[in-house]
Amino acid sequence: MSVLGLTGVLGGCGADGGSSDVTLRLVAAEYGDSAANSSEKYWAELVDRYEAEHPDVKVEVSVYSWSDVDRKVREMVDAGDPPDMAQIGAYADYAAEGKLYQAGDLLSIPVQADFLPQLSAAGEVNSVQYGMPFASSTRVLFYNKKLFAEAGITPPKTWAELAAGAEALRAEGVKYPYALPLGPEEAQAETMQWLLGGEGGYTDLTGTYSIDSVQNVQTFTWLKDELVGKSLTGPVAPGELNRADAFAAFAAGDVGMLNGHPSLMGMAEQKGVEFGMVPTPGADGESPSTLGVADWMTAFSENGHRDQVGDFLDLVYSEESVLGFSRRYDLLPVTNSASRAMAASEEGRALKPFLDQLPTSELYPVGKTSWAAVNAAVKKQIGKAVGPNGSPEGVLGALQATATRAESTE
Repeated sequence: MSVLGLTGVLGGCGADGGSSDVTLRLVAAEYGDSAANSSEKYWAELVDRYEAEHPDVKVEVSVYSWSDVDRKVREMVDAGDPPDMAQIGAYADYAAEGKLYQAGDLLSIPVQADFLPQLSAAGEVNSVQYGMPFASSTRVLFYNKKLFAEAGITPPKTWAELAAGAEALRAEGVKYPYALPLGPEEAQAETMQWLLGGEGGYTDLTGTYSIDSVQNVQTFTWLKDELVGKSLTGPVAPGELNRADAFAAFAAGDVGMLNGHPSLMGMAEQKGVEFGMVPTPGADGESPSTLGVADWMTAFSENGHRDQVGDFLDLVYSEESVLGFSRRYDLLPVTNSASRAMAASEEGRALKPFLDQLPTSELYPVGKTSWAAVNAAVKKQIGKAVGPNGSPEGVLGALQATATRAESTE
C-alpha cells in the first residue's frame, strides 16, 4: 500500500460548514502493472488539477491491490473509521447499512446524467443510485497468434474446440495452453464468464441466486474434467493463479489463450506479443453473452464533507478525466461523453470488440447487498471445484448456501 498525502484546495462553504483545512481520504484500487503506471500517479495528477482551483483541502489517497482493497475498506468501516471515498468492487452492502451518500446528493446534474444508462442502473439499490461506476470492461478470448500458428490451430468457437486447441498447444510445449485464473484476485470474473458460456450465471432470470444450477454444475464439471484434469491449464493450480499473473504470463508469450479485458492489449503490445481477439467460446457456440464489469466509486457520509466530496467527484467524472483514465489503463469509459470521444479516436478502433459488447453485457448482481459476501466466498472457494479432489457440485452447493444465507439478511 502507498499513501499519497496530496495537499489540495477547496474554497467556499459546504453544507457541512465548508471550513478550511478539510481532509478528504480516498481509498483506491491499483490498475497499473508496474511502478511506472501505478494508479498513484493518476490520482496525484488529478489532485494537482483539483488543488489548482480549490483552497484549503488535503486529499489523502491510499492505493491497494485488487486482492486487498475491498477487505481494507470493510475493515475501516467496521472500525468506525470509513474513508470519505472508496473506489472498490461493491457498494450495495454499505448502501443498505445507510453509510453512503446518494449519487444525486453529490454530483452535479449534468455529471450524473452522463453515466451510461446500464451502468447507472447497476449502481442502484431500490431505484436509488449509490454506486458511481468508475471503470468498465468486457471480456473476449485473447490468443497468441504465433503459438496458434505453430500448433496449427484456429481460434475456438466452442468449448470442445478450445479443449482440442489446448491439447495441440500443450503438445508444442506451451506452458499455459489455456490460463484459468481462479485465484483470489478476480476469480469471480473468470467464473462468471464460464457460467455465461454454459447458459448459466450467478442468478436466474428472476434475480434469485442459482449458483448450484444444473447448468453451472455441468460447466465446472467440464472445466475440471476436460481442461484442468487433462493438464491443459498450466503449472499453477487454477485456484492459486491470479488474473494479474495470468496476464503477465500472456505478455511473456507463455499462454496460448485466456479470457481478457482491454488492458491486456497494451501489456501484450509492449512485450511484442502478436495476439488476436475473438468472442469467448460457449458450450455449443460463441458464448450467448459476455461479462461486463464495472468498478465503483462510493462516498461515505459519516465524516460529512458532502460538498467537498461532490466537487472532487465532478472533476473525477469530467470527460477529460474519464477519457484520460480509460486511455491510460485500456478500459472502457463509464460516461456517454467520454464513450463518444473514445469511439471517434484511434483507441476506439482497437477497443471496438469491447465497446460493442458493453451495452448488452451482463454485470455481477452488484445491486444485491449480499453480493459482497458472495463475491468474497467465490474468490476463496471456487478454485477448489476444479482441484484434483474437488467436487463442482459440492463447492457450488456450498456457495449457493452462502448466497442464500447472505440474501436472507437483505
